[in-house]
Amino acid sequence: MENIIELKDVSMRFNMSKERVDSIKEYLIRLAKHQLQFEEFYALKNINLTIKKGEVVGIVGLNGSGKSTMLKVISGILRPSTGTAEVKGSISPLIELGAGFDFDLTARENVFLNGSVLGFSKQMMTEKMDEIIDFAELRDFMDVAIKNYSSGMVARLGFSIATITHPDILIVDEILSVGDFLFQQKCEKRISDMMSGGTTVIIVSHSLEQIERLCNRVVWLSKGNIIMDGPTNEVCEKYKLTAGNPAE
Repeated sequence: MENIIELKDVSMRFNMSKERVDSIKEYLIRLAKHQLQFEEFYALKNINLTIKKGEVVGIVGLNGSGKSTMLKVISGILRPSTGTAEVKGSISPLIELGAGFDFDLTARENVFLNGSVLGFSKQMMTEKMDEIIDFAELRDFMDVAIKNYSSGMVARLGFSIATITHPDILIVDEILSVGDFLFQQKCEKRISDMMSGGTTVIIVSHSLEQIERLCNRVVWLSKGNIIMDGPTNEVCEKYKLTAGNPAE
């Protein structure tokens, strides 16, 4: 089966200020005068990874290991500092649900707004409106400004919009923790339906049970490096033994 994602020698470097700056004005003045000192931080280091069409891959690691950075590189949100990221096909990234919303607009208005951000036509969003609202369980709140929503309601709406079509690649970052247990089950079922339809799925989750239930392959990241890449049961067993060790 062909590779749908290829990361070759990918590194992601960030410059972090080494000194305290008390205001944006002070920061800009120091920056203009070249008086700021920076420390380089690598979120990813020389990553080589290939994912085949139809694979369901979990990414595990402690906080700060580079998981979300890797998803953003694959999604095209971040451009690698070095190396190349080649992705074939359409992507639906469930990374920052609701990031494209206008909180002064209603759920109905945001369906059209977020749909356009994701490249969907107004006609398509009109046709899918009832399905989106009903899946998100927001029928009684569709004409309420979403600034009055809870964070879980916003995430449910974002998930419902982003998964209304079957993309070639679905990227999921910790969003299955939103909502109650029954809604999480709905999310998992929709993702499972996408898997059976041939969608390549990449999942980041702190829930190993979720990873073990959904994925057939797991990549373990630590401090920007791939520690292990293989069958779900093998990687998860090793990860469980060492994840509690801060030195790992």
